[in-house]
Amino acid sequence: MRRIDVLLIGLGVFAAGGGAYVLLKVLGLEATDAGIWSQVILVLGLLGWLASYLFRAVTQQMTYNRQVQEYKDAVLQKQLEELSPEELAALQSQIEAEEARSPDSLT
Repeated sequence: MRRIDVLLIGLGVFAAGGGAYVLLKVLGLEATDAGIWSQVILVLGLLGWLASYLFRAVTQQMTYNRQVQEYKDAVLQKQLEELSPEELAALQSQIEAEEARSPDSLT
């Protein structure tokens, strides 16, 4: 994320808080109550964002983790494509032998 993106997001959050304040004043709340409720809205938004961030971090759904997994898959696919038919057959027989030895096989 670039610095300008961070600045624009901060400006957007600031504008959203001001907009919530103005909207609550238009709806009839006093200035103090509108200020308190606009802060409550912003804090709840922040807590919601934090919860979604923590959920993505715990479940390994962050952008970095996805990129690493896609890279590993691409490298593995490239290595498989470069194997000769004999090497591929030997690898497949080795995998089948390991699965046959494993009592709790998923297949």
